[in-house]
Amino acid sequence: MKNPRFWTAVLLLAATALLLHTRPAADRNPPSEPLSQLPADIDGRVGVDQQVDRETLDVLGAGDVLSRVYAQGTQSASIGLFIGYFPTQRTGQTIHSPKNCLPGAGWVFESSTSVDLIDVNGKPHRVGEYVIANGAAKQFVIYWYQAHGRSEANEYLAKIYMVADAIRLNRTDGALVRIMTPISSGEDIPAAKQRVEQFTMQLAPLLPRFIPD
Repeated sequence: MKNPRFWTAVLLLAATALLLHTRPAADRNPPSEPLSQLPADIDGRVGVDQQVDRETLDVLGAGDVLSRVYAQGTQSASIGLFIGYFPTQRTGQTIHSPKNCLPGAGWVFESSTSVDLIDVNGKPHRVGEYVIANGAAKQFVIYWYQAHGRSEANEYLAKIYMVADAIRLNRTDGALVRIMTPISSGEDIPAAKQRVEQFTMQLAPLLPRFIPD
């Protein structure tokens, strides 16, 4: 028997499809800059863009995607950043949850929690924090869904907000922001957590230029 999370997701997707079918065909999207213009220097780290293969882009659907690795010399662990911004979710296209795609790549979620992370400007962001493992390799991950000035860690709540915003604002655009760092051999989890949180607190205030409020 399917678990309650499955049926919740089915009902949300069905309600979303029905609602969006009855709404105007075009979203009202404020202007935004392409993700490629995101600063390459954040928190003292320099970013290098990574190519996203065509198969992945086809799965993600029409949107603006950024994959970048930020490094700080050779002595500090790197930080991987992925952002996918989608101007509309009216055509049945929805943002893919890392809880689906990471296991597909062999990663297992060892722990998960949601926290309010305060950025350098004092704004809170509701994000999910996770430890994932693939054999002996481990990573600390932060990700959240961002839309219309709101950050949400829970994918189901993000979909509910999208439906509400489709009614109120005639907007279904939104983004997934994911930040990862390896937990090196001999390193404790709090050290990796601090590294990713510090980067996230610097990154978050930059995002409204690319993911419009």
